[in-house]
Amino acid sequence: MQKKIIKTKNITISTSIPAPGTTKLMNKLRKYESRSMHGQLPIAWSKAKNFNIYDIAGNKFIDFTSTIFVANVGHSNPRIKKYINQALKSNLIHSYAYINKIRAKYIKELIKFCGKGFQKAFLMSAGTEATEAAFKLMRMYGQKRKKRKLGIVCLDGNWHGRTMAAQMMSGNVQQKKWIGFHDKDIHHIAFPYPWLIKNNNEEEFLNISIRNLKKKIDLKKDISGFMLETFQGWGALFYPKKYIQLLSKICKENDILLCFDEMQSGFGRTGKNFGFQHYDVVPDLICCGKGMGGGVALSGVVGKKKIMDLPEVGNMSSTNSANPIACNAGLAVLEEIKINKLTDKARINGQLMQKELLKVKNKHPNLFNIYGKGLVAAIIFNKNKKNINSKLKTFVEKCIKDGLLLVYTGRESVKIGPPLTITRDAIIEGVRIIEKNINLIFNK
Repeated sequence: MQKKIIKTKNITISTSIPAPGTTKLMNKLRKYESRSMHGQLPIAWSKAKNFNIYDIAGNKFIDFTSTIFVANVGHSNPRIKKYINQALKSNLIHSYAYINKIRAKYIKELIKFCGKGFQKAFLMSAGTEATEAAFKLMRMYGQKRKKRKLGIVCLDGNWHGRTMAAQMMSGNVQQKKWIGFHDKDIHHIAFPYPWLIKNNNEEEFLNISIRNLKKKIDLKKDISGFMLETFQGWGALFYPKKYIQLLSKICKENDILLCFDEMQSGFGRTGKNFGFQHYDVVPDLICCGKGMGGGVALSGVVGKKKIMDLPEVGNMSSTNSANPIACNAGLAVLEEIKINKLTDKARINGQLMQKELLKVKNKHPNLFNIYGKGLVAAIIFNKNKKNINSKLKTFVEKCIKDGLLLVYTGRESVKIGPPLTITRDAIIEGVRIIEKNINLIFNK
């Protein structure tokens, strides 16, 4: 039976999916590469441009993933490519900790982009490096303030990376088993899921968590910092505003640092430059990555001077950090966001995406809910529905065959986060594919 060809302005599917040659390539990789790298569905990428992905057979997909919120300014962004080429032509692609002009320029522009309340930054390569660094800074601050213990409080369900401290701060118990022990001074409190918050009691929900925490520790003497994702990643679940404002007040009253992990929410993604700005608070530290480099490995921590200058010289450096290629890419991202008003576009087009998704939800009132802000959303399905996880995997596979890439979290949710450069017609087309396959898979 001949494959049905799909041809639209934004999608071209002319072969079976996975495309011919994909399985052979996948088997070759599996022979030599750790299986931990093989969790994605079998699409062999050939190139990526703006909001489209192309596989090795030339099939063209709408990308609703941004490679997990990396390609905020679009795949293979021309300005990023231009700035990287400039770095290559300069004959300076690495300088370790030695100073250079582009590093000085980028750091200044980054701090300006973060807004009032931030004075200093340092750069690294991976997001988990940034969260580990923030963990160190919070504990250094606790030492300087002569705290009795150097406790860190995190939220259940949050995710902060794959290294030791990052995973101990994260809420996934299964993924922490390899550590072999748990730092007794890392504490977790309940996340304010919307289905747990009744009668607008956001503040009381936090107060209950704090009271339970106080049964074990003294906030002022035993806690150095609060670390939290700006929104809970697996479900694009933002905190109630009152919850965060009360948390900020508690931190100030008890000399505790407030740190936001902005990996998924930073650089225009949520309709603001950074996600914390939705809460009208200014944290002491923010951790940045993913969309920061537009596809080039770049991360960082930005914060107040009194905290950022705590480490001794060399204590926070990383061999490949702040290299000219990464700094050029980072500068290109900031310029692209500013010149093309991508933060505003994320807000405006995010409203369209939410509107279109809600139309689908209203046809299936008991099947799922929609959460998110700007150009990040999650479809959280009713986990009590029969065979929900296997159906979700099938649903994502069907969407891929129709030319749409989604993020399947492995839980009862699917995440959506297209490049901020995506067109309105591509958003609508993508949602129509989602609707089609929800009807196909979940109406049986």
